[in-house]
Amino acid sequence: MDLGLTCPRFTWPGGDAAIAARFAAAARGADQAGLRSFWVMDHLFQIPNFGAVEDPMLEAYGALSYAAALTGRVSLGTLVTGAVHREPGLLVKQVSTLDALSGGRAVLGIGAGWYEPEARGLGLRFPPLAERFERLEETLQIARQMWSDTDEPYEGRHYRLERTLNAPQANPPVLIGGSGEKKTLRLVAEYADMCNFLYGADVTHKLGVLRAHCERVGRPYEEIEKTLHMRVPDGQSVEESVQRCGELAGQGIDHVIVAVPDAADDRWLAHLAELAVRIAGITPPGR
Repeated sequence: MDLGLTCPRFTWPGGDAAIAARFAAAARGADQAGLRSFWVMDHLFQIPNFGAVEDPMLEAYGALSYAAALTGRVSLGTLVTGAVHREPGLLVKQVSTLDALSGGRAVLGIGAGWYEPEARGLGLRFPPLAERFERLEETLQIARQMWSDTDEPYEGRHYRLERTLNAPQANPPVLIGGSGEKKTLRLVAEYADMCNFLYGADVTHKLGVLRAHCERVGRPYEEIEKTLHMRVPDGQSVEESVQRCGELAGQGIDHVIVAVPDAADDRWLAHLAELAVRIAGITPPGR
């Protein structure tokens, strides 16, 4: 089993002036602790689960590019980009740039988008849910085409690209976040290298649905890496974290991505370093 760290908050003692140094400590700490991955949310306003809407929030790809310069081994991605907020060609170019500058460590984490207040607040597109999923699927198709050896036009219902040129070329893994059984998990089976669930999902059932979608499209279920986002509460011991990860591995999760009370705190980074060692020998069924 692999371990990743997400940094969803940018509120530290010292205020906005402390963000650069503390975020750097989180990214370097994840890298030095032997974690597999480092993530940020792709939000422009802070979300209710993690703080007040007025709390500081960094733009995701700028933050990840900064992290790329500070690290050497962790993969870097978003949990997750709302597909409707960026034009697909620009999004693919942003992720390709991150991949080039990080030495091939980028991940495209993507979903349909859900946080309407930030979209309305900043004047971003936020169509109805059905259209958001249509745009998500077209974005996935565009990404796969731009990360191929063709630069032919793309004609979809919502997006039209005259030339899908992408240089420097990239081919980062695609992670789709969410657990919707009819749409999201079908898209995982058809387009993704990784899926991501939130802690509390019925993982066994959801993976059974994903397996069925894979069978329908002729995709080997084992090709897809199963990840899950989990918050570690203050006061939780390493032993308790190991137990929770072991339970998730038994349900079929390959890669646990955790949010801790302070991603830049040395004590939490030490907790994660020990946890990474302890769970490295756990092999989920079917892996």
